[in-house]
Amino acid sequence: MTRLLNVNTYHYRRGGSDVVYLDHAAMMTGAGFECAYFAMQHPKNEPTPWSRHFIDELEFGHAYGWLEKATMASKVVWSWEARAKLARLLDEFPADVAHLHCIYHHHSPAILPLFSERGIPAVMTAHDLKIACPAYKMLNRGGICERCRDGSVLNVVKHRCVRDSLAASAIVAVESGLHRQLRTWHRHLAAVVCPSRFFMDKFVAWGWRREQLVHVPNWVDAAVFEPRFEPGQHVLYFGRLAREKGVATLIRAAAAARVPLKLAGTGPEEATLRALAAAAGGEVEFLGFVGGRALHDAVRAARCVVLPSEWYENAPMSVLESMALGTVVVGADIGGIGEIVEHGQGGWLFPSGDTEALAERLRAVAAMPDVSLVEQARLARERVEQRFSRQRYMGAMLDLYARQGVHLPEAVA
Repeated sequence: MTRLLNVNTYHYRRGGSDVVYLDHAAMMTGAGFECAYFAMQHPKNEPTPWSRHFIDELEFGHAYGWLEKATMASKVVWSWEARAKLARLLDEFPADVAHLHCIYHHHSPAILPLFSERGIPAVMTAHDLKIACPAYKMLNRGGICERCRDGSVLNVVKHRCVRDSLAASAIVAVESGLHRQLRTWHRHLAAVVCPSRFFMDKFVAWGWRREQLVHVPNWVDAAVFEPRFEPGQHVLYFGRLAREKGVATLIRAAAAARVPLKLAGTGPEEATLRALAAAAGGEVEFLGFVGGRALHDAVRAARCVVLPSEWYENAPMSVLESMALGTVVVGADIGGIGEIVEHGQGGWLFPSGDTEALAERLRAVAAMPDVSLVEQARLARERVEQRFSRQRYMGAMLDLYARQGVHLPEAVA
């Protein structure tokens, strides 16, 4: 049986990348792969017998003593613990291929050479920009930033790109500087999966060989997302309430367009956004965290979902899931959003950060007859079914594994 090792920081559905990690493994198990997991200990983790090999929990937002902080800092640069525990796991489970997701700052790049030493091809899905940008977002308090592309990683320290913290930025600068010199990512990853062509092109601009990159869009199983096709009257945003998500622009635009807005989520900007909503005078309801079936109901009840991002989004699962639920999406034309939302064909785009343009689009959606909006919603659903399906994703991944010399299970070979 072909053995697949799945590697990620979290072993529960914390965010979009974690959903992809778990769903990918489940898909491959169904295709006949034997799967093992290597992640971080966490009280919310899904049960797995492989957790005995997981690395110790490190949550960078928690309060730690100086000795613990020093230990954490060293692990960010090179985690001997992760390497040792992975070695023991591979002794027990000699993988034929490893698929990595988000590993940095917890497992660290220290685990990558071990795959090369064991002759195991390692592929990684790039859920963010970390293998290029030290701060993984190409974003700091000043906005979009690509200074490290042609300059020193010390820009991370100068501009405090990580959590707006001098200490955290310094640690990441050391980590990135070391692995840039060693070319750890480039040398030990057999391939990098890019869910958006935008990310692929960005990595090439930052020095990656295009031959090492492969574009495989994210997917959703549309069959488990039941659409309603009954548009409501309000606009919905769901996700983190963080500056780069552009929620402030959305609040101003909704107020200008005089459309009701609901915000589902929490985050560091919540207090600031509540104050802005009160000052703007619009009709804004903060729903707090909403998940599972309640979130699906909220999406189906909305007139449209808005993703007003002001940073380089990759291939947001929130957009795919909204479209699968039969709700049109208004998205900022930045990063990979425009590769999912086709303007005028099941959704609309607007220039990122442009409050007036977003307000104009929201007015148009509010004024559109329900029957026309339902037609657009059906187009959105069809686009997901045809271009972002489970079958297309599976075929592309199996082809990628085969090109790394992996013998596929008989059921899919």
